[in-house]
Amino acid sequence: MTPHFATPAPSLTVFVEGIGLLGPGLSGWDQGRTQLQGSLPYQTARSILPLPMALPPAERRRAGAVVRVSLAIGQEAVTASGLQASLLPSVFSSSSGDAINCHEICSALASSDRLISPTRFHNSVHNASSGYWSISSASMASSSVLCAHDASFSAGLLEAMTQVAVEQTAVLLIAYDTDYPEPLRSVRPLPDTFGIALVLAPRRSERSLAHWSLVPATCFTSVAADGLADAALEQLRKSIPAARGLPLLRSVALQSQGEVVLDYLDNLQLAVQVAPCR
Repeated sequence: MTPHFATPAPSLTVFVEGIGLLGPGLSGWDQGRTQLQGSLPYQTARSILPLPMALPPAERRRAGAVVRVSLAIGQEAVTASGLQASLLPSVFSSSSGDAINCHEICSALASSDRLISPTRFHNSVHNASSGYWSISSASMASSSVLCAHDASFSAGLLEAMTQVAVEQTAVLLIAYDTDYPEPLRSVRPLPDTFGIALVLAPRRSERSLAHWSLVPATCFTSVAADGLADAALEQLRKSIPAARGLPLLRSVALQSQGEVVLDYLDNLQLAVQVAPCR
């Protein structure tokens, strides 16, 4: 009998077509790129979340921080990619979802009347930002919504890269977190709202910024995750799960080649092979 050898799983390869970035002291990818390069000093400040003007007025009034950050970074990344938002499948990943809305619902339940606003209730589901994105972009494409606690950025990246490889289509990844007010803040101390969006494609284009790949046999490692030289940016990376992706953005900003190791599960990191396209 001829022995059967399993065929090695192919690498997951994507091209970065667009980036969106918003967080404390970070107003977009253009500014963030210079700060990650070290060309512009990083100074922390409260996140400024723009109104989601792509939403109809009624939905715009209901939009909280999680919707504002998701739509802002998603639109920035898609605009940079030159692709059509309505046609892009999406992956949304967050460690906590709408933390502020969760606080308000808990406060209502702890009050004497225990009445919950219908708007707060429908915004409490973990896929709320995905729904608002589909409204704002008129998208009927598929959308996946993930949560993996502090590993949520890497889990979202794995899902998005897998979809690109399997479906051979561009995919939008939106990873975000919002901060809890007290008393939840004392047990989940996220300091502010932060988000990263990436448009990932299966083929290189004239807009491609970088080439990333994951080799299934070697992409999971116990090597410590890469940090950031700037102390304030490193604190941001460590304090908000969505910001765990900042070392990848730094590799794009520096047009570097090699390996970037990201935080993932306990005692397990994710190693991404990176190369510039420009």
